[in-house]
Amino acid sequence: MAQESLTDIVNTFRPSLAPYETLYKHIHQHPELSLQEENTASTCAKCLSKLPGFSIHSSIGGHGLAAILKNGSGKAVLLRADIDALPIEEMTGLPYASKVRMKDDDGVEKPVMHACGHDMHIASMLAAAELLHEARDSWKGTLIVLFQPNEERGAGAKAMVDDGLYDKVPVPDIVLGQHVMPLRAGAIGTRRGLMASAADSFRITLYGRGGHGSQPHRTVDPVVMAAQVVVRLQTIVAREVDPNDSVVVTVGSIQAGMTENIIADQAVLKVNVRNLNAQTRDKVLAAIRRVVNAECQASGAVKEPLFEPTSQFPFTNNDEQITRELEKSFGEHFGDQYDPNAPRLGGSEDFSILATSKERPYCFWTVGAIDPNKWDEAEKKGTLQEDVPVNHSPFFAPVIQPTMKAGVDALAVGALTFLK
Repeated sequence: MAQESLTDIVNTFRPSLAPYETLYKHIHQHPELSLQEENTASTCAKCLSKLPGFSIHSSIGGHGLAAILKNGSGKAVLLRADIDALPIEEMTGLPYASKVRMKDDDGVEKPVMHACGHDMHIASMLAAAELLHEARDSWKGTLIVLFQPNEERGAGAKAMVDDGLYDKVPVPDIVLGQHVMPLRAGAIGTRRGLMASAADSFRITLYGRGGHGSQPHRTVDPVVMAAQVVVRLQTIVAREVDPNDSVVVTVGSIQAGMTENIIADQAVLKVNVRNLNAQTRDKVLAAIRRVVNAECQASGAVKEPLFEPTSQFPFTNNDEQITRELEKSFGEHFGDQYDPNAPRLGGSEDFSILATSKERPYCFWTVGAIDPNKWDEAEKKGTLQEDVPVNHSPFFAPVIQPTMKAGVDALAVGALTFLK
């Protein structure tokens, strides 16, 4: 009797996705900020509890959740999904759009949206867990499904590891993960080696001397100081980085003052930096400090600026051998919808810490999430950058199908590649 192909297993045991589409809409409509994902984690645990045999461990590193399904001898494979949302006001116009507001760590109430597709990751993972649970006669080993909090701030994976994740679940032989991206829905992409950039974020406080708006000569204006800093920071990429390299320096937030006739006494900048090269990373971070310190001195700041790190993401380097094995499985299952040389991600991930903390190999891949008709029309017009919203946009809304089916299949095929 011929051995069952992975595609045969997936097609046979893939559950109806209708309940997971409903679940996706619910999660999308009820997002939770990083470190506040309590209800989301509870929803995941409730779904997994319906699958006999899963041993569920909750409240790991905050609201992290991991579930184990042991199924004989064999390798242990960990699948990961992230679960937190972003402080963004949704503008998709969807009937299930979020209207949620939550207070952030600073106590400021903000709108909340799943603008990075983590809701799709959750729904796809739960459906894949059911698929693999029902297909137990077709594989051997240990499956670990992990729902990670606080990815958006780059701290969730480390928090779970530091909180004894691998005292609760077996150390995996292989760690796998995926992310929806602004690509044609149904497309799957892997890449050997460097897959995603490193990222560093920090808060910079500039100190001036406040006073009356009519008497600037008696003040040190931190708004003008901040403006000079923002402009000068852009020259680091333009004039200090090799054009063949890739760096992004973004000032995503400037906060200073309360009204127009008062010169504030300080300004706060929130800065994000992305790199694909470790040496360049060190050079750019040093240049940012140099520029900020010099501009503060030139402006007559009353004291030195304060640098406070807020998040840090490592490089994501896919294991060559693991990715090679997935290339074969994904190629057979997805056909021409699969790209084994996908573009590197400009975004960053802390996913790899789940593997590197135990020196285990890993692979992270992409799942297209844009309506094929919308994608094809924009591609034909040459307006993909203008017409296709990206992650973290208030307009980012994955088309539910075929995105979910592709995500479910990719997780299942990925796991089954090693659960033999």
